[in-house]
Amino acid sequence: MALLLFDLDDTLLGNEMNTFIQAYLQALAKRLSVVAEPVVLVRTLLAATQKMVENHDPSRTLEDVFDAEFYPALGLVRQQVQSFIDDFYAHDFPRLKALTQLKPQAVDVVQQLVKRGDQAAIATNPLFPRTAILQRLSWAGLPGDEIPFALIPSYETFHFSKPNPAYFAEFLAQIGWPKTPVVMVGNDPESDIWAARQISLPVFWITGNGAVEWKGSGECPPHGELTDLLSWLDSAPIEVLPTNFTSAEALLAILRSTPAALATLFRLHPANLDQRPLPGEWSPGEVLCHLRDVDAEVNLPRLQKVMREINPFLPGEDTDPWADLRRYCDQDPSQALEDFIRARQAILELLSNIHPEDWERRARHAIFGPTHLRELVNIVAGHDILHLQQVFKAL
Repeated sequence: MALLLFDLDDTLLGNEMNTFIQAYLQALAKRLSVVAEPVVLVRTLLAATQKMVENHDPSRTLEDVFDAEFYPALGLVRQQVQSFIDDFYAHDFPRLKALTQLKPQAVDVVQQLVKRGDQAAIATNPLFPRTAILQRLSWAGLPGDEIPFALIPSYETFHFSKPNPAYFAEFLAQIGWPKTPVVMVGNDPESDIWAARQISLPVFWITGNGAVEWKGSGECPPHGELTDLLSWLDSAPIEVLPTNFTSAEALLAILRSTPAALATLFRLHPANLDQRPLPGEWSPGEVLCHLRDVDAEVNLPRLQKVMREINPFLPGEDTDPWADLRRYCDQDPSQALEDFIRARQAILELLSNIHPEDWERRARHAIFGPTHLRELVNIVAGHDILHLQQVFKAL
């Protein structure tokens, strides 16, 4: 069984995005003209959207970023205009369907995948509210309430967007870093193909009319029409996604994605945070406390020592007993999440400002022996993935 991550626009749905976005902006500006001058509104909306694309903060959803940039710049609060926005998506946005084209072959491919036991997910750029994405899926003949998509992202539930590799890491984290082959399928060389490759995802590049002119880095990816996907999938030697990453881009993406994905998962499943799946196993809340303390008391000091000293010795740490000693089961998951994000941001700030050669700084670990910074960060990333799989299964 494989999991296929599908881009939406110009992959599953015919949609020339420049034309679509222009019409979208005009329609929204018209609907909101009672509260903002259209030219100012469009300029402000585009600026807020760019802030979403640039976001690297795992503590803020894309919706948080947008709201903070959009409404204050117009001298508004969201509550003042929410009814107008709701009306726009209920009455105006559906008219944009006329600009898109149904792709019967896309419907057929997705239905065949589901029928044969594979999974599909929608890896669209989550810069729109969920209603806008669900409507476009319906226009594509793939309604979200009828097709069992593993995940449909939106700006309410995601913290990163394409082409940030952290988007794909967050996507995988929200579905528990599946232990099955995962393939990204999309038409955009940068947002779909390059970004997915940054975290070692296999890709299938959708090319139109047989035209192939690969201008990206690395070798030309597997490619073809959407109708070629199934035959390629059956013949390609696609393996389970590795959990051993070496590039700085992949490592930073995973470290950013973990607190972001946990924030969304915990918000969607608040009732299950203190429930242990089995006696002796940690609850999701206890896992979060573990991640918080390991980051704050082991990972951050260890990485700081490697950056500060020449080939330092790093003692081993047995952190599992802390769960009982510190009574993780009695701690507030919301506070634990806030503290974990703070500790993780300190690690990200440290690693985001180092020179490329610093990734090879040496150290001596009590258990692993001779090592270097890159390997130590890879251990943190692998530890994240292991516990995200645990949390996802429990929730």
